[in-house]
Amino acid sequence: MRGGTADEAHPVIWQPSPGLAQSSQMAAFMRRLGIAQAPGPSDYQLLWHWSVEHSAEFWSELWRFTQVIASRDWDLAVQSPDAMPGARWFVGARLNFAENLLRFRDQNLAIVFHGEDGSEQRLSYRELFAQSARLAAALHDLGIGPGDRVAAIVPNIPQAVIGMLASTWLGAVWSSCSPDFGVQGILVRFGQIEPKLLMAADGYRFKGRAIDLRDKVRAVHAGLPAGCGPVLLIPWQGTGPLSDALDWDSLLTNDLPLPPFAQLPFDHPLYILFSSGTTGKPKCIVHGAGGTLLQHLKEHRLHCDLRRKDRLFYFTTCGWMMWNWLVSGLASGTTLVLFDGNPFHPGADALWRMADELGVSVFGTSAKYLSAQEKAGVVAVGHLALDALRLVLSTGSPLAPESFDYLSRDIKPGVQISSISGGTDIVSCFALGNPLLPVRRGELQCRGLGMAVDVFDSAGHSLRNAPGELVCTRPFPSMPVGFWDDPDGSRYRGAYFERFPGVWTHGDWTVMTDDGGLLIEGRSDAVLNPGGVRIGTAEIYRQVERLPQIRESICVGQRWDDDVRVVLFVVLSEGARLDDRLRDTICRVLRENASPRHVPAKILQVKDIPRTRSGKISEIAVRDTIEHRTVANTEALLNPEALAEYADRPELDE
Repeated sequence: MRGGTADEAHPVIWQPSPGLAQSSQMAAFMRRLGIAQAPGPSDYQLLWHWSVEHSAEFWSELWRFTQVIASRDWDLAVQSPDAMPGARWFVGARLNFAENLLRFRDQNLAIVFHGEDGSEQRLSYRELFAQSARLAAALHDLGIGPGDRVAAIVPNIPQAVIGMLASTWLGAVWSSCSPDFGVQGILVRFGQIEPKLLMAADGYRFKGRAIDLRDKVRAVHAGLPAGCGPVLLIPWQGTGPLSDALDWDSLLTNDLPLPPFAQLPFDHPLYILFSSGTTGKPKCIVHGAGGTLLQHLKEHRLHCDLRRKDRLFYFTTCGWMMWNWLVSGLASGTTLVLFDGNPFHPGADALWRMADELGVSVFGTSAKYLSAQEKAGVVAVGHLALDALRLVLSTGSPLAPESFDYLSRDIKPGVQISSISGGTDIVSCFALGNPLLPVRRGELQCRGLGMAVDVFDSAGHSLRNAPGELVCTRPFPSMPVGFWDDPDGSRYRGAYFERFPGVWTHGDWTVMTDDGGLLIEGRSDAVLNPGGVRIGTAEIYRQVERLPQIRESICVGQRWDDDVRVVLFVVLSEGARLDDRLRDTICRVLRENASPRHVPAKILQVKDIPRTRSGKISEIAVRDTIEHRTVANTEALLNPEALAEYADRPELDE
C-alpha cells in the first residue's frame, strides 16, 4: 500500500463480536451451503469465490434463502452465462415485484415519515397493502398495464412508495424524479419514455416553507409528447387543485375489484433510472424486476443483516437510486424511515435527532453530508443516545478516512461503518459492508457476493494495491435490461463494454487490497493525468477539506503546454481568505500527505460548486467550462448558475 502497509494505513476500527457474526444472516447462509459452521473472515473469501465461479448455483440458493415469491419456477437459472452482455437469468420464472415487497400484511410498521417541520405519518404493513391495492385497482381501471410507464414528480413521502407499488403491481414501469428538478430537466428525462400517467405532488417543503409545484407540473405535462396520459395530483402541501388532473384521494376511495399481481418474466422492466446527463442527454437505464429484487434482497439480508426489527433510513430523494434501494427494504419486513426536506433544518443535527427519536438502526447518507456534518461541528456523543443505531452506510462519493474517525468519535463509538459503492447503472452495489469482516479505516469492506469485481490496469491486467479501473468480469442479474430506445443495444454496449470487451467497466478509479477490501479514489473519467500519471481527485479533497479554512473544493485537469495541469477551486469557510499563506498551506499538506503530483498548479476561490441533482459535485461540467466547451446538459445540474464563476478566468490563461 502506498504510504505504508495496509495495517498502518488502514487500521481496523470495528470488529464484529463472535455473537454478532455467528447470528448474522450471512453466517446462516454459509451454514446452509455447508461452507462453515462458525464462519469467519477467511470463510467469506471462500464464499465470494464460490459465488462468482458458480454464479447460477449461488443466485439460485439466494432465491431460496430469501424466499422470493414467484407463481412459476425457472426452467434455467442462467442462459448464455458467459455472454457479457447477453446473459439471461431465471428463464421461465414468473413473479411480481410489488407482491414481494407486500408479502407482510400485519400491524408492524412499514413506513414512518418524518418531515423537516417535525410532522410524522405512519403506515402499518396492513395499511400499506390496502392503500396500494386501492390505487392499483384505480390505475387498472384507467387502463394502466404491463409495460406502461408511470412517471412521478414527488418528494420522498409515503405516497411515492404507494404509487410505485400500485404501478408495479400491474406490471407498469416506474420512473421518478425529485421535485427540485427544472422543467427542462424533467422533460429531457420523461419526454424520452412517454409516460401513460404522470403522478405529481402539489408541493414540497424545504427550509421551512412550502413550495408550490403546480405550475411546474402543468408545464411538464404540456411539454410531454402527444399521447401521454393525464396527471394524478397528490395533495401533499395543500397548495390547491390542478385543472383536469385526477385527484389522489378520490382514486383511493373506490370499491373496484382488486386486480391480481401481474405475473411477468424475471427481466420484465421495473424501473427506468437516468444517468446524470452532464455529458449529454441523460441515458434511460431500464432495470428488470427480478434482478433488482434479488440483488437488493442479497444486499439487505446478507450484507446489511437487515431484519424485521430494524428501522432503515437513507437520506435520499426520489431521483437517486438509493430511493429504489431503500424501498426494497419492505421485502425484508423492515420499517422504512422516510425524510423529506433540508437535512440542516431546523438545525445541523436534525437527522441524528430524528434517528434518535425514531430508533433508526441503519442510517444511510452520502459522504458529502458526513463531511459537512463534521465541518458544522455536529456532535451526537453526550447529547443523543442513538441506542438503536448499529450501522452507518455512506455512498455517492468516496468516504474519507477522516469521516470514519468522525463517526466513531463524535456520532457513535463502536458503530459499524460501511462505505458502499455501485450506482444507477446497476441499481445496487459492487462493494459494500459485511457483518463477518472487520472495518478498516478508509476502506470498503468487501466485494458483493455474486459480483466478479476486479481492478484492471490499462492493458486489462488484474491489479492489487495499485489504482486502476473498477471492472466486473462476469454477468450478474441486476445488469440493465438495456437502455430505452436503443433497439440494437449499441448505446448500452458503448457505455460499459468498449474499454475491455466482454467486461463491465464502471468508471471508478479504485485500489483493491490483498484481502479484498477496496479504496475508491474517484471517477476515472475525472481522473487527473498530469505528466501522464493518473491521480484520483478523492485524495486531494480528503487532504484539502481537512483544513478549517476550506469548506468545499473541486479539482479538475486543464490542458496546458501539451500536458495537463491540476486546477483546484475552493469554497472558503466564513472569515477565511485565500492568500499566499493559505495557498502555501494547501500545497504543503498535499505534498506531505499525498504526493508532489497532487499539488495543484492553480488554486482559485469560488462561492459555489456545481452539483448534479443527486448532490454529486460535477467535475466534468467544471472541466468543460474552463476548457471553453459547452456543458451539454445544464438541466442535469442542481445549480448551473455556479458555472459562471469558472468561465473565462484570466488566471487560467497564465
